[in-house]
Amino acid sequence: MATNRLNRINEDIQRELSVLIPRVKDPRVQQGMVTVTGVETTPDLRYAKVYISILGEVNEKELRRGLRSAGPWLRRELGSNMTLRYTPELVCERCRS
Repeated sequence: MATNRLNRINEDIQRELSVLIPRVKDPRVQQGMVTVTGVETTPDLRYAKVYISILGEVNEKELRRGLRSAGPWLRRELGSNMTLRYTPELVCERCRS
C-alpha cells in the first residue's frame, strides 16, 4: 500500500515521462504512440515500474529495446527535472488491466 507521498511521486514521474518519451530520438520508440498509464515506485525510490500503453502497429519487442536503450537518458532527465534523493531506475511494463 502506497503512502500519500509515494502516490504524489508516482504521479509526478508519470507526468514527466509522458513529456519525455515523445522526445526520445530512437526510431524504435517513434514507431507508434506510447502513453504512460501508471507508475509504481518502490518505497526506497530505487526502482519504478512504468506501465505503458501502445497505440498503432508497432513491433513491441523493438519498442521495449528502444525504451531500454533510452533508459539512462530518461533517468538523467527525470533526475534533473525532479528533486528526489534517488532517481529511480525505470523498468517498462506492458499496460496493466
